[in-house]
Amino acid sequence: MEATRFSSITGMVHEMIDTFTLSLMTGIFVGISSGYIGSLMVLKKMALVGDALSHVALPGLALGMLFNFNPFIGGFAFLFLAALATGYLERITKLSMEAIIGVLFTLSLAVGILITPEAELLEALFGDITNINMVDTAIAAAISVFAVIVARLIYNKIVLSTISEELAVSRGINIQRVNIIYLLLVALVVAVGIKIAGTLLVGALVVVPAAAAKNVSPNQRRYAVLSAAFGVASSISGIILSSYLGLHAGPLIVLSSIIIFFATVPARRLR
Repeated sequence: MEATRFSSITGMVHEMIDTFTLSLMTGIFVGISSGYIGSLMVLKKMALVGDALSHVALPGLALGMLFNFNPFIGGFAFLFLAALATGYLERITKLSMEAIIGVLFTLSLAVGILITPEAELLEALFGDITNINMVDTAIAAAISVFAVIVARLIYNKIVLSTISEELAVSRGINIQRVNIIYLLLVALVVAVGIKIAGTLLVGALVVVPAAAAKNVSPNQRRYAVLSAAFGVASSISGIILSSYLGLHAGPLIVLSSIIIFFATVPARRLR
């Protein structure tokens, strides 16, 4: 009896909230988290890392499609392992993080393309937000809120370590641990963003809004806030354009963020 009532209520909620609304809600949460965390990535001069890391999820997405489990779980699992592997290899090889992620990126992209079913390859590469449901939106919201909260806790530590590692160590900051936590947060945000923009384009959600915010921000606090705001603006604009034009939302979100970036370039020159 209770199960039937719950099922009926769930069905009514699904009818009340259409796919477009769910897409917008998801875009807002993902835009906030990707922009906020991207502000640290641009600050650390690791802009290409976010783009490369996003491709690591492709084999996990493919396994989800092949074995009929949620592709998000597979994508995040591979991103999580890649983040841990990056930290480990960086420590034992003394190579830069960019070099290590570059190796993992090419490996994952090659394997992912080989094993992804041809029918689902386009969605995996470019995303398809029209297939989103309430569970996807709830997951995206929860992960985005969690990522922003944790990022806020380590934000100043990362900024200080970027300015001077010696000074950060003298303040008792474990730089390696903070970097691993940050990489895991990037993995989380990339994983939820894949549903919107796909593995090829989700890196732009992390990098471009933050780059635009850097052009117009007079201080660090304004920079973080504007990065999140530009991320939201890009997501909403792309999703609305997608509904009107009938095109993939991912590329349109990226184009929206690029337009915002170039609109901020004159402000950069005036500073």
